[in-house]
Amino acid sequence: MSKESKKPLPDVKLFGKWSMQGMEVGDQGLQRYLALKPIVTPHTGGRHAHKRFMKSSLNIVERLVNNMMRHGKAGGKKAKANGVVRNAFDVVHLKTGKNPMEILIQAIQNSAPCEGTTRVSYGGIVYHQAVDIAPQRRLDLALRFIADGARKVSFSNPKTIDECLADEIIAAAHRDSKSFSIQKRDEMERVALSSR
Repeated sequence: MSKESKKPLPDVKLFGKWSMQGMEVGDQGLQRYLALKPIVTPHTGGRHAHKRFMKSSLNIVERLVNNMMRHGKAGGKKAKANGVVRNAFDVVHLKTGKNPMEILIQAIQNSAPCEGTTRVSYGGIVYHQAVDIAPQRRLDLALRFIADGARKVSFSNPKTIDECLADEIIAAAHRDSKSFSIQKRDEMERVALSSR
């Protein structure tokens, strides 16, 4: 029997266009939770839905697609949300000239809040106490802020949701204060700072 030579695996590209090889997450806390497993179409059919912490093994683009399905026109329509994210990635590439995956990873790192508050009741008095946010929740909040920002801007606006999502991702990646997700992060951290 002859040994088969090990051939390198072909580069699997997201949506047939964007390579995920060589992507790095700079934020140490988010590295374990920001999954960059190469896939062609971000659709697993919810096979991880009822397993604890399995959402951290889902590709980050699929989690963004799932967040785009929350309310509005794409509510519950995964194919439509998939198309929105695909078109947004094309717009991001046209505006920046870079791989949209790099821009998305940077946007998530910039819009993930590090500190939040929790309610503590002591002797019938309720007050807020500053706490560190778990990495899994940081990632969830960042994705929610990006999706909500795109949805809010596209409401009663001639721009499509695709363009609004692309603008939100680019603004968050550049830590622009006009970005909804950056505003929400700064607000959460400001409240937490005053509650220390």
